[in-house]
Parts: sequence; C-alpha cells; structure tokens
Amino acid sequence: MELEEELNKAKILVEALPYIQKFSKKIIVVKYGGSAMVDEKLKKSVIQDVVLLKLVGFKPIIVHGGGKEISGWVKKAGMEPRFVNGLRVTDEPTMEIAEMVLNRVNKSLVSMIQELGVKACGISGKDGGLLKVEKKTSNGEDIGYVGNVTDVDTTLVDSLLEDDFIPVICPIGYDDSFHSYNINADDAACAIARAVGAEKLAFLTDIEGVYKDYNDKSSLISELTTREARELLEGDSIGGGMLPKLNNCIDAVENGVSRVHILDGRIPHCLLLEIFTNKGIGTAILGENAERFFS
Repeated sequence: MELEEELNKAKILVEALPYIQKFSKKIIVVKYGGSAMVDEKLKKSVIQDVVLLKLVGFKPIIVHGGGKEISGWVKKAGMEPRFVNGLRVTDEPTMEIAEMVLNRVNKSLVSMIQELGVKACGISGKDGGLLKVEKKTSNGEDIGYVGNVTDVDTTLVDSLLEDDFIPVICPIGYDDSFHSYNINADDAACAIARAVGAEKLAFLTDIEGVYKDYNDKSSLISELTTREARELLEGDSIGGGMLPKLNNCIDAVENGVSRVHILDGRIPHCLLLEIFTNKGIGTAILGENAERFFS
C-alpha cells in the first residue's frame, strides 16, 4: 500500500513535468482575494503554491485585495462601508483606513512567504511610481478616491524579479497630484500582468469558474477563447459579479497575456491543480490561436 502511494506521487510529478518545462522562467501574476485571504488554512495553501511555483522556475507576482478587512476596520472606526454598483465609496477617512489595512495585509503575506525560505518584497502601487491613476466614477457618480489605472511603470517590479524576490503588491496608486487612490485589485492585477508581459494571470475567487449556465453546475467550462467569452457576455447566462472579471480576462489576453485562469480559491492548492495537472479545475481564457490543453 505504501509503495502504491509513493508511485501515485511519482505519477503526479511526472504529469507536472511538461508544464514546468513549458512555463519555466515565465511570469505568472496571481490576483489573491476572496475566502482564500480570510481562512488561515487556505491562506497557507496559496502561499505554499506560490512558493512552489517560484522554486520550480516560475516568476510569480502577487497582487492582493483586502476588502473584507477594510470593511471591518471601517466599522471599527464608527463608519458604515458604502458601495455604489459594487464599488467601495472611498472618502478621505476610508482611504486612510484602506491604505493602512492593505499595507498590514501586504506585510503579513511577505512574512508567510519568507517563512518558507523564499525572498519576498511588499510594495504598493505608489512605490517606484508603479501604478498611476485617474479618478474613477460609477455611472457618473463620484465615489471618492477610487482610481482607474492609466500607466504602469514596471522598473521596480522588474528589479525585484531580477534579484529573485517575489513582489507582493497592494492596489494603491497615485494621481498627477500624488494623492493616494484605492484601485480594484482585479483591475490592478490585469494592468500589471499586461505591463510585465505575464505568461499567465490567475484570479483566485469564490466561484468554481465560468459556466455555460450558472444554475447548472455540470456546465463548467475548462477553456474559453476570447471570442467565446464575448459571446457568453452577450447572452444572459453570466452572473453580475462575473461580468467585470470576464471583461478583465478578455482585456488581458488581447493585450499580451497568454492565458488567464479563473480559479476557486476555496479549494486547497488550486493554483497547482490548475497549472500542473492535465484536467485542471477552473476556467482558462486564451487567445483565438492559442494551444488548447483540454480539447
């Protein structure tokens, strides 16, 4: 029985080999959010996955959110979190709290990575002029210090990758007047992935992936071309929360990212299962002429 278990482990490693060879020395951007950020066991498994990706030759970059923690601290400060069309209304006091909380989360992730023996460096989009923004509105409504990314300067990130660090980035940017702005973490991850020429962009979410019919859990789609993704968006089968995420995926692929993965971050080691196994577990969005792994 023990020998059989060891042979199964060996088979898994052999199955991973072609993917390790294919993506060695390539950049992967991991947008880290959802339940995987608040459940300690899931948090540990995500960090283990990222460290393993690093050790087998990938160049991972983490872009993280922190929405649930921000809302918690806003309430502790005696305020009520407000949202307009799913976007946090970020006045000046809320912006101060958001920056404080995101930096706190950032450094905790850095510590977890370094406990596993890999170098990491936590930065925000303000460091090195990484993320420049303009003010974002929601259907014309002012929502405060919320920014759209207008420019990405990868100088600092490039240096960190070159020096063998895992960059851990929180989505705070600055405008022409150097005011701080909160950025949607999905938007920040897409902008960074495009700018660094990432081979892969992975979104850790609280859903299994993209469905042909959300009410039919057997209709999970393993791979989608950008054309097929647009056709889905034109229909009425995509839930509201998935709409901006899928648009971000299409935008990333059309701007040079080879593959975008939507993964269920509630599954332990979801990154490894999606990237290093033949079946995968989430949905991959790819260009029209890209190689299909699951056809």
